[in-house]
Amino acid sequence: MEENNSIPDGWHLKQVVEFASKIQSGGTPKSDNLEYYNGEIPFVAIDDLSKSNKYISKTQKKITNKGLLNSSAWLVPKYSLLYSIYATLGVPRINLIEVATNQAILNIIPKKKIISLEFLYYLLLEKRNTILSHSAHTTQSNLNAKVVKELEFVFPKSTIEQNKIAEILSKIDEAISETKIIITKYNRIKTGLIQDLLTKGIDDKGNIRSEETHEFKDSPLGRIPKEWDCLELRKCIELHNNKRKPISALVRAKMIGEFPYYGATGIIDNINIYNVEGEFVLFGEDGDHFLKWKNQEQTILVNGKFNVSNHAHIVKGNHICSTKWLHYFYFHRDITFHLTRQGAGRFKLNKESLSSLPILVPRDINEQIKIIDKIEYLNNFINLYKIQNEKLQANKTGLMKDLLSGKKRVTHLIN
Repeated sequence: MEENNSIPDGWHLKQVVEFASKIQSGGTPKSDNLEYYNGEIPFVAIDDLSKSNKYISKTQKKITNKGLLNSSAWLVPKYSLLYSIYATLGVPRINLIEVATNQAILNIIPKKKIISLEFLYYLLLEKRNTILSHSAHTTQSNLNAKVVKELEFVFPKSTIEQNKIAEILSKIDEAISETKIIITKYNRIKTGLIQDLLTKGIDDKGNIRSEETHEFKDSPLGRIPKEWDCLELRKCIELHNNKRKPISALVRAKMIGEFPYYGATGIIDNINIYNVEGEFVLFGEDGDHFLKWKNQEQTILVNGKFNVSNHAHIVKGNHICSTKWLHYFYFHRDITFHLTRQGAGRFKLNKESLSSLPILVPRDINEQIKIIDKIEYLNNFINLYKIQNEKLQANKTGLMKDLLSGKKRVTHLIN
């Protein structure tokens, strides 16, 4: 797999079988025997690899010792390399606990004097696409023990150099992990905050209202501040459906232009058929499309010029309700409860059902603006971390390619 003529000084070419003391897949106890499951032995499946990052420290299932003895599963010592060979191919993980695995996972115990575990993890991760490409050109679509044993890699002879490379990449992984934790934390905060902002609002002092400190009233959508109204959407919008244009799939495929086109499947770039200028919210009309979009992502706030088919309603706020308020209110609200099924059990968001949707609206447009500002501030804050995460991911990809090929050496960093 590797080119022999590209071996850096101090590196060598070896097959996996040469640097592994044991390479063996696992097995699965019969699923219909209850005595084999819910035991004390962590049992790793492909799902566990997919849902983890670098390390495996817990599993979704556990098996009993009896299940272990009556299957091809075996106890894989901690600090081994678990490598997926079926389904999601070529995913490496390090187990921090003793585990058993199913047959879709090849367990590799490396020879510590030849290759370090952490380095092997990054090596297999970086070479994954190459390995999958190599596998795709063979008669065996999946990987197997024989294929993996014969894989060959160029890597440093010195485990000290290997460890330094792994250390550098681990630090980037730690930074990525910390960034993801922050994003997850603030997304969770955002979910709760938006729910409060869009149902309780903020008073003239900038505080979220509560029934303990403010006056509320009943509405079809629950308790709301006395300064708010629950209205039918028709009272709050301008509907611009006359600007829609039906386009066949055949015609759409041949169109090229500068404006995005909104059809039954969402936004498509580079289509020039009909454009509308301004800020609008689009509601997907077709039942199949409508149900595919979860968490109200069928509402898309569009700024500037765009094109739209007859599968989307074009909505703009009026003097009662800002366009952005429409967007944020419905983006975070399930409206299927207010719709009826038509045809073969499908929902249809037609003009009348759209116009009849209930919406909560602060009477003071300035309160709407303040709430939107708070939501967008939090969105921008989260997006900054998302951008940082993307940059870290890109840096990691580049560093892995350079460090694991010997293009960039780390010998000067070794004492």
